[in-house]
Amino acid sequence: MGYCAAFLTTIAFLPQAVRSWRTKDLSGIAFGMYALFTFGVGLWLIYGLIIEKLPLILANALTFILALSILFLKLRRISTQRK
Repeated sequence: MGYCAAFLTTIAFLPQAVRSWRTKDLSGIAFGMYALFTFGVGLWLIYGLIIEKLPLILANALTFILALSILFLKLRRISTQRK
């Protein structure tokens, strides 16, 4: 059940990440929400590592990488808009 849940929640996140990378349109993404989300996923990853549960580790490692990449895109967009 854990692997199924991990797969579904991670794969559900993938279309948003791919769309953000392709279009570079991040106008619908709030920086604060995404920062909190990314931090939360990072904490889930750490928790998974502590309790040594592979489904938590795999799903949250992948989601953390995807979320962090979108957060960096958003940060770059914010910094270029201020110049």
